[in-house]
Amino acid sequence: VQFVESGGGLVQPGGSLRLSCAASGFPFRTYAMSWYRQAPGKERELVATITSAGGSTTDADSMKGRFTISRDNAKNTLYLQMNSLKPEATAVYYCKTRIGWYDYWGQGSQITVSS
Repeated sequence: VQFVESGGGLVQPGGSLRLSCAASGFPFRTYAMSWYRQAPGKERELVATITSAGGSTTDADSMKGRFTISRDNAKNTLYLQMNSLKPEATAVYYCKTRIGWYDYWGQGSQITVSS
């Protein structure tokens, strides 16, 4: 199982970014996927989850309406569209899936929201 994340960087407050997570080594289309984030000095927290078919998503309350998770099963890729970013969104963002008893994580993408 391997994930390659891309799309992180520095953005001004109110700006937008889209994270991508390219998956390989497992049947991507059959597994739910999630985005998590970890801010400095804080625990890792769930951002959003999407089912295998993309028919259901769960976003943390603080991110509802601004963060959207999606997937392209033909491209084995997970996305996180982030709009109206606030400084408190500054964190390392990780994609993740669970296969059996194991959690598999991406390498992390740094998002910094600052003027």
